[in-house]
Amino acid sequence: MINRLPLWVLVGSVMLALNAGFINSVALLSFANNAVSHVTGTATIAADALVDGKVDVFYHTGAIVLSFIVGAILSGMIVGQEALKLGRRYGVALILESILLFLAWYAFRQNLVQAEWLASAACGLQNAMVATYSGSVIRTTHLTGIVSDIGSSIGNFFAGRGLAIAKISLQSSIFIAFVIGAGVGSVVFRHAGYDAVLVNGVWVGMVAMAYWVYLIWAARSKF
Repeated sequence: MINRLPLWVLVGSVMLALNAGFINSVALLSFANNAVSHVTGTATIAADALVDGKVDVFYHTGAIVLSFIVGAILSGMIVGQEALKLGRRYGVALILESILLFLAWYAFRQNLVQAEWLASAACGLQNAMVATYSGSVIRTTHLTGIVSDIGSSIGNFFAGRGLAIAKISLQSSIFIAFVIGAGVGSVVFRHAGYDAVLVNGVWVGMVAMAYWVYLIWAARSKF
């Protein structure tokens, strides 16, 4: 359980949740109208398409799900263990995610369905990159688990078992950041079209740079 929450964990989680909400909003508003930051609904659409014999829909939505998995695999290869720890290769993973988002931007501009595959791979990479901290699961690209954990924490509080302030603060921050990111993504898309995805690519690249700067600062502060 999270008893103390380092600032870098909170800030990093919020920045990544903002990114996920933003790109998911753009993808939903795009020509293909599919979510990319999670796969539950997309997998359901794929299953329905298979039953109905809609091969093209099954192919595309199935590819989105597969891309998310590929992104998670890349994250596992780069970052390694799921436990969140300062010093792991999150910066490298974030740079790769940024590249995927820039490629997605180009594909969106060309109205290519592969745009959603690339965006989904980026989200899969991000979601797997930050998995656990102090025994608690941290996800930054979808809210189902986050909302469930918030509800469970409140239920424990009502039952007289206390309230894990740090844990619920992190989860609430991720929830709020995702929603804000989705709202901002919607506004930017309506004004800038698919160039909105450039914001995602630049944003994630900046998060990577910030992580490396913080690593250098943390290392120097020990001496």
